[in-house]
Amino acid sequence: MMSLIEIKNLSKTYEGGEEKVHALVDVGLHIERGEFISVMGPSGSGKSTLLTILGGLNHPTAGEVVVDDIAIYQLPLERLADFRREYLGFIFQSFQLISYLTVIENVMLPLSITERSNREQSRMAEEILERTGLKKKEKRLPDQLSGGEQERVAIARALVNAPPILLADEPTGNLDTKTGKEIMELFKSLNGEGQTIIMVTHNPENAAFSSRTISLRDGRVANGGED
Repeated sequence: MMSLIEIKNLSKTYEGGEEKVHALVDVGLHIERGEFISVMGPSGSGKSTLLTILGGLNHPTAGEVVVDDIAIYQLPLERLADFRREYLGFIFQSFQLISYLTVIENVMLPLSITERSNREQSRMAEEILERTGLKKKEKRLPDQLSGGEQERVAIARALVNAPPILLADEPTGNLDTKTGKEIMELFKSLNGEGQTIIMVTHNPENAAFSSRTISLRDGRVANGGED
C-alpha cells in the first residue's frame, strides 16, 4: 500500500558564499494517512526546512517528495500552487492573520480563490469556527482576541478547505501552557477524525499528543524514519 507521503533520499543544501550548509542529508520517511507526526530536534537540525519542503515551498537539492502518488517537485509551478491549495493547510508560529480583516474574513481567505459562492464560503467558515470554539468571535478583529484565540483562527483558516494534510510549525510556541494544551487537544481530536498532521515542535509535552515522533539531528533522521 502506498503511504500518503513518501520522502526519498531528500537533501537540502544552502549555499552562502564559500560556505555550504547541509540542512537535510539523505532523509527517507513514509507517513501514512491519518498519522499525527511530531518532528523534533535541536535548533538547526532541519525541522523547519523539512516542513517547508513537505509544503511545496522549498525545492530540495536532491531527492523526491511524493504525496498521494504525486511527485510534487516534478510539477510545473502553477500545478504546484494548485497542489498546495488542494492538499495542505499551514499553521505558522506567528499566526499570520490579517489585522484589518475580521475572524471570519481571515478564515475565508483560502476559499476566495475557489469557485464557491460567497454563501457557501461563509457556511464553510462558520462550520470550522464552531469546531474551533470561535463561533461567537467571528466579527472580531485579530487584536481583539487572546493569543490562544488567534491561534485557533489560524487553525480554522488552515482547515477550512478540508485539506488532507495539516502542517504546523511550533503551533504553541507563543502560547501559555494551559492554552497550548487546549490547542494540542484540538489537534488530537482532529487527528481522531482522520486528519493527517505533521507538527514541528521542541516541546516533549506536545510531542506526547502525536502517534509518532521523528527526531532530526544535523539534518539526518535519528529515529522514526526509514532508509
